[in-house]
Amino acid sequence: MKIRKYLFALLAGCAAWTALPAQNKLLDSPSRKLQLAEFAISNLYVDKVDEDKLVETAIVSMLEELDPHSTYSDPEEVKRLNEPLQGNFDGIGIQFNMATDTLFVIQPVSGGPSEKVGILAGDRIIEVNDTVIAGVKMNTDEVMRRLRGPKGSTVTVKVLRAGVKELLPFTIKRDKIPVYSLDASYMVEGKIGYIRVNRFAATTGQEFTDALHKLQKQGMKDLILDLQGNGGGYLNAAIILCDQILGKKELIVYTEGRRNPRSEFEAKGDGDFQKGRLVVLVDEFSASASEIVTGAIQDWDRGIVVGRRTFGKGLVQRPIDLPDGSMIRLTIARYYTPSGRCIQKPYESIEQYNKDLIDRYNRGEMMSADSIHFPDSLKAKTLKLGRTVYGGGGIMPDYFVPIDTTMYTNYYLSLRDKGAMVQLNIKLIDRHRKEWLQQYKTFDRFNREFEVSQAMLDELVAQGTSMGITYNEAQFRTALPLVKTQLKALLARDIWDMNEYFQVINTLNDSMKKAIELLRKPGMNFPKR
Repeated sequence: MKIRKYLFALLAGCAAWTALPAQNKLLDSPSRKLQLAEFAISNLYVDKVDEDKLVETAIVSMLEELDPHSTYSDPEEVKRLNEPLQGNFDGIGIQFNMATDTLFVIQPVSGGPSEKVGILAGDRIIEVNDTVIAGVKMNTDEVMRRLRGPKGSTVTVKVLRAGVKELLPFTIKRDKIPVYSLDASYMVEGKIGYIRVNRFAATTGQEFTDALHKLQKQGMKDLILDLQGNGGGYLNAAIILCDQILGKKELIVYTEGRRNPRSEFEAKGDGDFQKGRLVVLVDEFSASASEIVTGAIQDWDRGIVVGRRTFGKGLVQRPIDLPDGSMIRLTIARYYTPSGRCIQKPYESIEQYNKDLIDRYNRGEMMSADSIHFPDSLKAKTLKLGRTVYGGGGIMPDYFVPIDTTMYTNYYLSLRDKGAMVQLNIKLIDRHRKEWLQQYKTFDRFNREFEVSQAMLDELVAQGTSMGITYNEAQFRTALPLVKTQLKALLARDIWDMNEYFQVINTLNDSMKKAIELLRKPGMNFPKR
């Protein structure tokens, strides 16, 4: 009898709930149906259910019916996604590698918490808060979780240092650690400067401006802006960067959606790089904010685009924060370049969308511009010179540079992907850091004089063999220029920083070579179509 009364009361409650006024938009038919289903399952289902998991599954399933960029993130994922874009995180301030199951300090962040207490490059962190992290197969995420923590909190570590028998204890007070979105900025040759942006974060605008001013003081007149592999980020950061380059009231991008009327973003025209020649490097992984910047520069005939067709991510997401710290990123509009080109590539399904780059490679698009075909309906004209450009997904470069895989032999890929090159790099740095700093003193001298020796190459082969990689002499010789350059770049990174890494590795970058070739000639060298 009691059970019958309970069921009657529950169903009556449901009926009353469904009878709420129709003017409440939150309780229109589809949402009422969904809420009733969850209510019934949680209260009537035969076994106890995890309501949180049910709701998350429902949200994910709904978003999967939309587009590839409307997504749900749980609270931990939200934190991980936001850190690189916010420009900082709370931690101890070290660059490290997990080498043979041990945390190897590449170098402490300059002025950071670890440097202040005396942590040195080459140190190995063995314990964190009395927990051994070396030799116990602890994954990198778990190690980072133990080292990171709120600003002002402390963590105690014990360090193994070369030449010291006992473990050295250090208590480190965590602080804000900067995360930079510019990998490199340097003078290439003559009056040509280079800036590489790896993502568009909260600090990108200021970082770019600072790098621009630094290079201009060194005599820069022309700029190579490297957006290869840049997956995007904040729209505002892209607009601030364009402000330095485009003229007053020149349209950067506009957005438009079903419930979002057209919004336009224009350059202020007061930037510090209004006249110099400009080349933008892009590839198939350049996306979103990278495509906004590239499209604006191309449409206004402000610079030359070199590389391969960009990814084609032109959907605008609005973050919707949920009460438990999770978040929905919902697509609300599309991005359009100043000439009206839609950046977003077509999508039929998430599966097809995710394998689009593989399909491009298989049909030869990465190797030859002739394999890329655009219908006339997608044709547009640039706004100053009236050059023909195309929409339909991504930005097609003015000068196509095919991907070069000739040196990427299976043997080289095994050495790289199984970590043999990183392992050798750590050993060499551990063994020779002080010696090389004394010998070369500056990176410029290192870059001119240092060569990867035959002894180092022999050690790399031996390292690979110890990791189960079968030696292939023909493939090794084919990959030798790449192997030598990669090793030298890694050593430069660990002795100095990422800026020096790219100065070495860019010597093999064909798009970079094409940019330099174009800037060595007078004028802007726009191609005729």
